[in-house]
Amino acid sequence: MRKYVIRRLLLLIPILFGITFLSFAMMRIAGSDAVLQRADASGVALTQEVIDAQRAELGLDQPFLTQYFRWLGGFLTGDLGVSYVSGNDVFSTFVSKLPATLLLTATSILLTVAISIPLGILSAVKQNKFTDYLIRFCSFIGNSLPNFFVALVLMYLLAICFPVFPVISTGLSLQSAALPTLTLAIAMSAKYLRQVRATVLDELDKAYVTGARARGVRFSVTLWKSVLRSCLVTILTLLAMSVGSLLGGTAIVESIFMWDGVGKLAVDAINMRDYPMIQAYVVWMAVIYVVVNLITDISYRALDPRIRLGGEEA
Repeated sequence: MRKYVIRRLLLLIPILFGITFLSFAMMRIAGSDAVLQRADASGVALTQEVIDAQRAELGLDQPFLTQYFRWLGGFLTGDLGVSYVSGNDVFSTFVSKLPATLLLTATSILLTVAISIPLGILSAVKQNKFTDYLIRFCSFIGNSLPNFFVALVLMYLLAICFPVFPVISTGLSLQSAALPTLTLAIAMSAKYLRQVRATVLDELDKAYVTGARARGVRFSVTLWKSVLRSCLVTILTLLAMSVGSLLGGTAIVESIFMWDGVGKLAVDAINMRDYPMIQAYVVWMAVIYVVVNLITDISYRALDPRIRLGGEEA
């Protein structure tokens, strides 16, 4: 187990180098830089001499590889640089946005689990009955609606028609997080509900369930102690994918509700060609996905002892 964890963590090093290099290259290929974007946003016309001076101040007049290795040297020493737009320290700015993203991730995942797992199990148990058809129909509708449309509908119903929640987030509170949480949970629950149903149906068709019924074991006991335990590996995989994407920020939802998280920060940085902030976001995403996948793989071993991780003897 220890060798497996160390090997997976070591894989993070080439992944970080590759992703940061590609993101650096793609932003330069985009054709504009932070000086021009900042001038367009402020509406101030700059002379070519001023533009050249500001580019030299930010180091944008240097060759691409020089800029990249300069940033990489700062990153390896714990310095992510200074924002080209705000002039603030990148690391402190990025860290200040994390609480909002963590809160939205936690509430969305909890609500998704509370909706998708019970309804998915109920749909499988009531297969081809009215309850099953109703749940599948609702999941189809929820899976078909884009997040921005769901966000606007919820905003209209729960913030304008019935002013229960604020239209725009006003801080880190459950009331402010309610609408973006509902928006994300509806889409994820609709997708995961069908996966849970399919997994539970597959388990119900196996021989050990038939054997338990023949021995007189109550179906509820078999369902909760055996079937659900066997399905946890699939459920955990789905949730791990969602945790990674949510921790990376959900740009559309955060922008609609003005939720001041990592996703909105990344969108603003990309629009303004704020390279240091973009690189901080890229590093965050790479680390998050590697760590979340590693934790998920280790959890497989705890949930199902039959699963062998790399380096373990059968």
